[in-house]
Amino acid sequence: MDESSRSGSQSSVATGANRGTGNRAGVLSTALAGVLAFALSSGSWQWFSTYLGVTLLAVILSFTRPPTAAPGARREYVRALTAYSLVVGLCVALAVAPAMQRWAWFFPMPGTRAECAHLGRYAALQAQAALGDLGGHDSAALVYAQGDQSRRAVNDCLASTTTLWLPVYALGAAFLAALGSWAVSRTGGLRRATRRG
Repeated sequence: MDESSRSGSQSSVATGANRGTGNRAGVLSTALAGVLAFALSSGSWQWFSTYLGVTLLAVILSFTRPPTAAPGARREYVRALTAYSLVVGLCVALAVAPAMQRWAWFFPMPGTRAECAHLGRYAALQAQAALGDLGGHDSAALVYAQGDQSRRAVNDCLASTTTLWLPVYALGAAFLAALGSWAVSRTGGLRRATRRG
């Protein structure tokens, strides 16, 4: 076996190993994104969700390349592009959920925010009623309990509406990811065709 054939076989093995590692990382990221989305979809969205979404997105973009179109493999390309884009959309949804819940300029939902404020005031009244005469012994504790219950009620109310709208944001991000990947793949194909010509 000569030196060139040995180096060629080694490079092909290395490429196969890298591709296998990338596929494993992509599958792992998909599984983690699904589990975390299910785990975090109940209750208030916290900023740790943003960290998880950005981390998974970094893993996917670092270890998994967007699918490229190959002649005669259109169905496989569409399937791979769909899966890749949906995972990217899920990671983006995990990342933006806390911001959607907290920032009115990012996700207005004016009617819901007003209703959630009413629920917060009701939760504060419930906390006062639950403490009863005990509130007279420590008014600072009563104020803290009322504020805590009110915050939790408002956050849970806003989180439930955020969760309802997250699929729309996820699908929008997936569509943009698919469009961008398709444009990059098409541009690369045109460049290769120009070089061959």
